[in-house]
Amino acid sequence: MSEYAGIFLNDDAFNMNSDAPKRRRLLWLFKGPWWWRAWLGLMGIIVLVSAFYAEEDWRGQHSWDTYRKSMEAAGISLDLQTYTPKPVPDDENFAMSPIPKKWMNSLSLPLTNDLYSRASDYVWATNSSKNAGHRHFEDLVAWQQAFAALKNGSLNQNGASPKTKPQFWSLKFDLASRAQAAPSVLEGMKPDEAEFAELRQASTLPYSRFPIIYRMDDPAQTLLPHLAKVKQVCQHLHLQTCAELASGQTDKALADVKLSLYLTDSVKTEPFLISFLVQSACFQIVTQSVWEGLAERRWTDAQLQELETSFGRYDFLREGWDALTSERAFGIREIDVVRKRGLGSIEDMVYGQDDPARKAFLNVLGEAMPEGWFDLEKVNYCNLYDEQITRDLNPAEKRVFPTQLSSNDVDFALSFAPGSFAPGAILRHKLFAPWLNIERTFPDKIAIPQTVANQAAIACALERYRLAKGQFPETLFSLTPQFIERVPTDVITGEPYKYRRTAGGQFVLYSVGWNGKDDGGVPGKRLFDESEGDWVWEYPVQ
Repeated sequence: MSEYAGIFLNDDAFNMNSDAPKRRRLLWLFKGPWWWRAWLGLMGIIVLVSAFYAEEDWRGQHSWDTYRKSMEAAGISLDLQTYTPKPVPDDENFAMSPIPKKWMNSLSLPLTNDLYSRASDYVWATNSSKNAGHRHFEDLVAWQQAFAALKNGSLNQNGASPKTKPQFWSLKFDLASRAQAAPSVLEGMKPDEAEFAELRQASTLPYSRFPIIYRMDDPAQTLLPHLAKVKQVCQHLHLQTCAELASGQTDKALADVKLSLYLTDSVKTEPFLISFLVQSACFQIVTQSVWEGLAERRWTDAQLQELETSFGRYDFLREGWDALTSERAFGIREIDVVRKRGLGSIEDMVYGQDDPARKAFLNVLGEAMPEGWFDLEKVNYCNLYDEQITRDLNPAEKRVFPTQLSSNDVDFALSFAPGSFAPGAILRHKLFAPWLNIERTFPDKIAIPQTVANQAAIACALERYRLAKGQFPETLFSLTPQFIERVPTDVITGEPYKYRRTAGGQFVLYSVGWNGKDDGGVPGKRLFDESEGDWVWEYPVQ
């Protein structure tokens, strides 16, 4: 009995600690015909792939939820809908008055009765290429010549190519020549006088909300035809203002400046970078008009004080920051649009290309990608936004950091291959990083209008000082508190603007510019050059 007991006790079948039964079952599982083994292999692959997709979907959704909640905890919304302006009553809304309301029609053109629109293509730019770093007076004599040619029918507009169109210029910037030409220019603008008056009346309304149809299903398809119209009206007003200043009609000039500033602000609540850029462009047009009045010493102390207050209230760094914040939400929404429409839509939305074969391939690739990868795209897009853009601005300190932006350029260049669908961009979930090519160069677009606003406010205070004392002060500190409450500082350095008096009873006021280097008040090739020279405010010697 003991012999049989030993046999049974040593048999693997009755040994509770033995793995042999398991091994035999596994061996049996993988024995059999080839199709059985293939089926098992296929099931194994399906399980692994399913697990991979489930893990990637969870990882993407978890990463996005974590980022979104961290932003919400900081009081930052990532939903574009929250950035659309709230509606206001039509009877308190400038944009719903008859003339501005028409601007939402893409076919309508503003101020078509005066001669400006017909003549603008024929007046040569007064900022010639070799002197573009300096401000110039508007060439009123050239406008007078172009208006006269239109009136007498000697200017043939039909079928003329840009290369064969006649160009008018005089470069007669002396006050006598400009004053003589001014009445003819004002006469050419007179046919739209009633529309200007209607716009002035509408500008007394407290709000401006253009009736934009926000396409939340695809924000990129939102139409903004009014932006070009606003800029065109500001250009009309600029020419009229310059002619009024040259002829000594400063009250009318100030009224036009105030209307232009109102138009500039009429788009400031819109959650698009392009709206901010149009606002900035209009603002610079207006300040050029004010510069001409300062250079000619036309403005009175009361007018200067009003202008100084107007320029002092602008905070383009804060408005630019808000525009970038809403643009981030715009990008997030567009990533969801790509997810819905197919990865092939990234061709023209991001890279501006249209290759049907590659678009079809990308659509197939998008179908094969885990859903969680689109969430990871949003996370990486937002992280790049934070790292490359928002840290280059500090609205609270009113600073922009171009040196830091330049160092970020190197890091950003390593993040993705622009214009290509490199495997690394897909695997690192940075297909949408090229969208940041525009936004990441945006800080200088914020620094420029803020510099213009600061310099214009200081220039008004300097002129008020000159009117009171007979000359410009030795330092900017002499302006406070009588002529300006606080002298703004350079947004590039955080230090006072550079200033010195010059021969002929003039001065030079300048920012060190985007290169962060003091070039002694010498501008670059352009007025606000991004690579060389200072950003200068000065007048020609009288």
